[in-house]
Amino acid sequence: MEKFGSSMLWFWTAYIVVTCIGMLHTTFNIFVLKMKPMDENSMGEGYEKTKPYHAIYNIIIFPIFAWIYFSGLDEVTISNVIFTSLIWGGVAVVFDYFGWIVIKHPWSLTAKEFYINYQPWISIVYIVIFSSPFIAYFLM
Repeated sequence: MEKFGSSMLWFWTAYIVVTCIGMLHTTFNIFVLKMKPMDENSMGEGYEKTKPYHAIYNIIIFPIFAWIYFSGLDEVTISNVIFTSLIWGGVAVVFDYFGWIVIKHPWSLTAKEFYINYQPWISIVYIVIFSSPFIAYFLM
């Protein structure tokens, strides 16, 4: 893969931007709109109301950063697009497992909450991440 470090830079930038937007949206819902925060029994209304927007954040952000990555390459081939798709999607799936389930923090989820209760949103998010290099490629 051409410029793997650059690919990871743009992937992680997109991932962090999307995550921050989601967290800020949840925080806004809780503190400004006065929605219920998470507790020991649920993720809370503030978070639950953001779920449909997660796919929207991803469909906007990830293709932009894929386009930025591809713009820095000498040539963009379909094999490069496929490899980027597989790497970005694979890294997201693995990192999400450790970052949102295994490592415990105030925003962590159980496997059931993440993979079952977060449907269809998590599946749509992964489809978007895997698709974003193709979207960027066809927009170039």
